[in-house]
Amino acid sequence: MHMLQELSWKVGGQQGEGIDSTGKTFATSLNRMGYFIYSYRHFSSRIKGGHTNDRVRISTVRKNSVADELDILLAFDQETINLNARELREGGIVIADSKFSPTLPDNLTQHVHLYSIPFTKLAEENGAAIMKNMVALGTSAYVMGLSPDFCAPVIQSMFGRKSQKIVDQNMAAVRAGYDAMSSQNADFSGFQLAPATPDQHLLMIGNEAVAFGALAAGARVMPAYPITPASDVMEYLIKKLPSVGGVVVQTEDEIAALNMTIGAAYGGARALTATSGPGLALMMEALGLAGMTETPVVIIDTQRGGPSTGLPTKHEQSDMFAALFGNHGEIPKVVLTPSTPEECFYATVDAFNYAEKYQCPVLILTDLALSLASQSVTPFDYNYVQIDRGNLATPEALAAVEPGKMFKRYERTENGISPRVFPGQKGGIHHVTGVEHNEIGRPDEATSNHINMMNKRLNKFADIELQGSISYTGDNEPEVLVVGVGSSIGAIDEAVTRLRNQGIKVGHAQVKVLSPFPTKTLQEYMNRAERVIVAESNATGQLFHLMQFHGLQHKAMTSFLKYDGTPFMPKEVEAHLKGAVPAWQQ
Repeated sequence: MHMLQELSWKVGGQQGEGIDSTGKTFATSLNRMGYFIYSYRHFSSRIKGGHTNDRVRISTVRKNSVADELDILLAFDQETINLNARELREGGIVIADSKFSPTLPDNLTQHVHLYSIPFTKLAEENGAAIMKNMVALGTSAYVMGLSPDFCAPVIQSMFGRKSQKIVDQNMAAVRAGYDAMSSQNADFSGFQLAPATPDQHLLMIGNEAVAFGALAAGARVMPAYPITPASDVMEYLIKKLPSVGGVVVQTEDEIAALNMTIGAAYGGARALTATSGPGLALMMEALGLAGMTETPVVIIDTQRGGPSTGLPTKHEQSDMFAALFGNHGEIPKVVLTPSTPEECFYATVDAFNYAEKYQCPVLILTDLALSLASQSVTPFDYNYVQIDRGNLATPEALAAVEPGKMFKRYERTENGISPRVFPGQKGGIHHVTGVEHNEIGRPDEATSNHINMMNKRLNKFADIELQGSISYTGDNEPEVLVVGVGSSIGAIDEAVTRLRNQGIKVGHAQVKVLSPFPTKTLQEYMNRAERVIVAESNATGQLFHLMQFHGLQHKAMTSFLKYDGTPFMPKEVEAHLKGAVPAWQQ
């Protein structure tokens, strides 16, 4: 019997019906069995009601994007079938609650199989209607050739603290669904998963990886205001920071959040805040203050659909210009764009070191797909975590400050980075202000001083490319080079592999740092390609124009844009890249 190396599964219904917990239980159980998971949630920007679904890709090898097609759809209502059944492959199946008398759209009846199972009735017989999601999991287990106990450890961990009776009821519901599916007398051999390699992976969202990276980097203060899709960073650290002497403060708004972060960082703590586009807009004045006072702060921006309130729960990559140029005036900043949960962890560790090394704000731009998709993650290498607090004033330098004189906190140095002190250090007294100032921080609006201090601040990144600014996969001299950013890495890599297997030379450069921009390295990759395509999730081609802004040139460079609120799929990237290659080269 042929067994699948991967399978795509989706559960859908109304928000508040337990769709999220269904998908999480399913994904966590399979991840613990050694399968690689990529789970992407579609949800509405309201508490209850409205269609929601969780799409889970299960594979024996790692995949970092949703699959092109569905194999199995679990439906708790007719709307789920109407909206999602078209994604099913030929021969795919819908397993639906018989309570709502499910039907397939007319155009699918010849290609998709529908199984009507009494989810709600079986759940009520085994405890309560709310457990219909467990019945649904049991049906999936039978179809996929799994034991009905595949999710027992996860259910035990979820409900064991409540009572063993609840655990037993949930498992009884799973077995009822399993038995109901077995009674269909259907051949499900085309849905059997090949055994997984018994490797252990973490399963987490990018927001959790960012938060864990901040914890590992020594962050101890997080002022923030909740906002989708960034709130998980705050919620994670609310639980963890107090155990290491840290604190999370929910502020009245994002303006207060960044100002408080600046105060904590000035006081000597490693501090961060997290927000999304609307909150970042409110932070712009304070961002200028951090740049002017050369205070090391870290800001997480989890991009979502805009403008205005826009699409709060949908995917987009449209904050790049805001992060780079949104503040008034001109300040140095580092802007990092990790692509995977692992990179979220390591980039956050780097962010705190960069902030203190260069004494400037550091922004980490993630996007909704990276922030909220649950993925199998390789355990982190904690040896990577090194703390670099930058140029701190030495005891000798402080002792050398003459009595009655102030410390040169903003001393002009060859690399633009001045020695830093913490409040209370003897000899470290200086002035701090948001207006232009001289070396001791005292206001000074003289033209020559402004020029000198602007040059001091802005020259910190002169001729610098940060380590790991770009990753590259594919052919060395490609017919097509695709340039991506953020969570698109999975879909692009998969498309590139498919095209290379078809004999087409393709390369993939993923940009991991927007500032300081890796101009030299990216131009070298571009010079080796016949055509360059910049793939990004926004309407105006921000990365494309940023490349031009930095002087990158190519005779054939175009944009590939997607801004419908969903991330790229491998088949979309594959089709677009293949269409860019002349037929005679294929």
